[in-house]
Amino acid sequence: GFAVLEDFLRPAECDELVAAGIELTKQIHDGTHRSVFSANLENPATKDKYFLESSDKIRYFFETNALDEKGELKVDPSVSLNKVGHALHLLHPIFRCYTYSDRVKAVCQQLGFTEPAVVQSMYIYKNPGIGGEVKPHQDITYLHTDPVAPIGFWIALQDATIQNGCLWISQGSHKSGVHRRMKRTLEGTLDYDRPAPIYPQSSFTPVPVSKGSCILLHGNVVHKSAHNSSDKSRHAYTFHIIERKDNNFSQDNWLQEGKEAPFVNIYTTSQIE
Repeated sequence: GFAVLEDFLRPAECDELVAAGIELTKQIHDGTHRSVFSANLENPATKDKYFLESSDKIRYFFETNALDEKGELKVDPSVSLNKVGHALHLLHPIFRCYTYSDRVKAVCQQLGFTEPAVVQSMYIYKNPGIGGEVKPHQDITYLHTDPVAPIGFWIALQDATIQNGCLWISQGSHKSGVHRRMKRTLEGTLDYDRPAPIYPQSSFTPVPVSKGSCILLHGNVVHKSAHNSSDKSRHAYTFHIIERKDNNFSQDNWLQEGKEAPFVNIYTTSQIE
């Protein structure tokens, strides 16, 4: 259900992406919408308009512990973010360059994609002490496709260790079907179609990786990450790819293709806009 590609990016390339991620935090100001991203899968914050309309934008999502009761920052902006998403691959020249690189295209070819398309991208900070837990989940819960599951590219821009919140993966779980779906309702909210499964902790294996490694994740594989209890950040860039040919991207997924965020064929898309 997963594979680790070591040295997918060179150290200098990782540093360029980290610099771009840090630069994004400098855009935070008093007027920045204070949307919290929580890994609590039942959190109603995932239903807010700011999140739902982020598929074609670059938007900021804060850590739960970064804001006080009034929604004001109580930590430095540079360590306040959980992630930025969900159209970095289209709108940010540096992230676009790496997303549509020849390396990514080559991996897609090796995986047998005919018409691969990126549907979302995220910069994940996992800052020291504040980077929250991500509970066990399948990516296909949020990006449902049939019959071919999406593939996640999870690129470690810094060393990912057990201490700073590396991924934990349930090996073989990609063969167990779709456990749960999050669907957009007619009212424009999001609801789950069934309760969250309970996974035995013994089924998970930590997958620490070095800076520059790329973890490929089958959309059905169950994975999680722990709170960052270390003094080191664990920045990562991640994006999800779907097959367009003879494959259905569900119309009730939270994210949908639009004029400003088209699902374009990776093979025919330039790194430079």
